Amino acid sequence: MTAARGGALYTPEMLGLAVSLADYPISETANAVAEARSQTCGSVLAVSLALKDDGSVGEVGLRVSACAVGQAAAAIFAQDVIGRTEADIKRARDAIAEWLGGDRSAPDWAGLQTIAAARAHPGRHEAILLPWKAALLALSNAQDAR
Repeated sequence: MTAARGGALYTPEMLGLAVSLADYPISETANAVAEARSQTCGSVLAVSLALKDDGSVGEVGLRVSACAVGQAAAAIFAQDVIGRTEADIKRARDAIAEWLGGDRSAPDWAGLQTIAAARAHPGRHEAILLPWKAALLALSNAQDAR
């Protein structure tokens, strides 16, 4: 295990989140889909979002090829994205980026404390942000298709 300020990077809780991704299969009928790649580490995340009539997320699917930290971040994203709007996701992405950079306390997204030790590993930050970036790309693609 890699040690980091504030504790071990790979905790049992974080590894458990990574395993939970099986609960979020990609949907072939979702109206917002995209794939994003981390320029830093090469992680790849595909997301499918089924949107409700009000534009909020009703269902999420993920396919993730990333380190355990990136997988855990994707699971954290999936567990709290239902009911969120594009504006909510953008605010969260920006707040998480600031949090990772040490500029603020943890933003309002359930589960982020599970990966807090990764803040000390800048090489993991882009993989952590990947689900939010992919979701915003998917939502943009959905708007472009209308």
